[in-house]
Amino acid sequence: MFILILAGLGVCAYLMHQAAGAVPVLNYHQINDHDVNALTVNTSQFEAQMKYLADKGYHTITPAEMLDAWENGTELPDKPVIITFDDGYADNYRNVFPILEKYQLKGTIFLISDFVSTYPNYLTWSQVEEMQQSGLIDFESHTLSHMQLDKTSPEETWNQLDGSRRALEWHLQKPVRFIAYPCGSYDEELERLTKDAGYRAAFTVNYGVTTPDENHFVLDRIPIFGGMNHMLFRFKLRLNYSPIFAPLAHLSRSLKEENHTFLAKFIPTP
Repeated sequence: MFILILAGLGVCAYLMHQAAGAVPVLNYHQINDHDVNALTVNTSQFEAQMKYLADKGYHTITPAEMLDAWENGTELPDKPVIITFDDGYADNYRNVFPILEKYQLKGTIFLISDFVSTYPNYLTWSQVEEMQQSGLIDFESHTLSHMQLDKTSPEETWNQLDGSRRALEWHLQKPVRFIAYPCGSYDEELERLTKDAGYRAAFTVNYGVTTPDENHFVLDRIPIFGGMNHMLFRFKLRLNYSPIFAPLAHLSRSLKEENHTFLAKFIPTP
């Protein structure tokens, strides 16, 4: 048993060492106090998490700053972290924006461009403009209409990739060079089309930290979802120890997909 414990500790130390220089990219969706689902974190929990980042000396950066460091050798601040939000929900303006302003933290919102100023639960262009002018919020693409891009025709995939980038650049008056794949789904053809459409990098919903040697068109993120399930302690575990827990989460998911749900219960995945 002692040897097994030592071996486990050795594996953990190796995984943490391998992740040196990695950047945690946090992945949120909705932040509010009325929805209880897998994509929502309540407002007080979110503020506690942001306060933790500020108190512990984390420095928020944009995807462009991360890629500039990887590709051009520009220096990153100590303890860099990227905070991302998918879809562009209205509560990102009502709840997220004031909290990020309070702690002077940057965030990146991946917008479904056709949904902006169209549906009441999504941001308006005036809100987007106000947030962008603050200098704290970076807006990037989440396609035109949130189609699962590895399931669409090549023509529609191109329309979603290129059309959303062009629409956002027209509204935002800035280059749009990053995208989050809807549903996190991708394949090699989608990676190629994304690159051809002018993007520098793309994010998935795969659990893990991003590293310089990772394929820039399948970048990992750390999901921070779960209604009342993501208390601050769980957030700290995911933020600080994702190199250890991400492989365990992948193993647990694989076991569940193979109908080994009993075994999956024994895999610790905060």
